[in-house]
Amino acid sequence: MMFKEIVTKAVIGKGRKTFRNKYEAITTDSIDTILGCWVINHTMSGFNDNGKVKIMGSFDVNIWYSYDNNTKTSVEARKINYTERVNVHLKNTSVLTNDSEIIITSLKNPTVIDVSSRNNIINYEIEKELGIEIIGDAKVKIQIMEDAYEDYDIIDEEMSEEEISDIIDNEINEDYLKEGDN
Repeated sequence: MMFKEIVTKAVIGKGRKTFRNKYEAITTDSIDTILGCWVINHTMSGFNDNGKVKIMGSFDVNIWYSYDNNTKTSVEARKINYTERVNVHLKNTSVLTNDSEIIITSLKNPTVIDVSSRNNIINYEIEKELGIEIIGDAKVKIQIMEDAYEDYDIIDEEMSEEEISDIIDNEINEDYLKEGDN
């Protein structure tokens, strides 16, 4: 048997992780009630950071609240920048290099899972789940065909009129019907 090695791009590492982070916002209003909280505009990208994946991203948080004895409302809008570092297990003997492509996917968009307020301070917790794929060079070993192996099918040609006549003359018994009449 003969083998060859092919070098190709392949997924050399893949994982997912849930992150929970707590934040604080200070307003000029004394808050009575939190009416709603939502996260929009999530973006992220990944980089090699000394063998670990460094994820840098951002999202906008909007917190709607009432104040002045629940007679007025306002929205506190914040842009949150974040950095996360994760160690993704790589397959076989693969190594994370600067040539590796890192793909970050939001498996669960950032969501506010807890929010509370006291006077003019809003405390909130955001959860997100990110998927990480690392694409790098991989070697694949394949078996190659031996020289004696023929992988082509034989193509039958149509018979010529001469070949058909030869078959009729040599292989067909013209007395077949006469023999059966007895």
